[in-house]
Amino acid sequence: MSSDDRPLLRIVRGTPDDAELAALTAVVASLPGPAEEAEPEQRSAWGDPASRMRAQVRPGPGAWRASGFPH
Repeated sequence: MSSDDRPLLRIVRGTPDDAELAALTAVVASLPGPAEEAEPEQRSAWGDPASRMRAQVRPGPGAWRASGFPH
């Protein structure tokens, strides 16, 4: 029997009424599934925190222009 064929819940003992069974189903369905290895999120250059840092500007030709543009 594969994991797709197995029921979500199986009552082993007792006879729950409809409200109890619905509450139990809601709780079990809300639980997180097995942990999967998530791929690291690709960060856009727009959200890169390094872009908020100002590059060091050295005196010389074009320094005034370089001071206004991100590196």
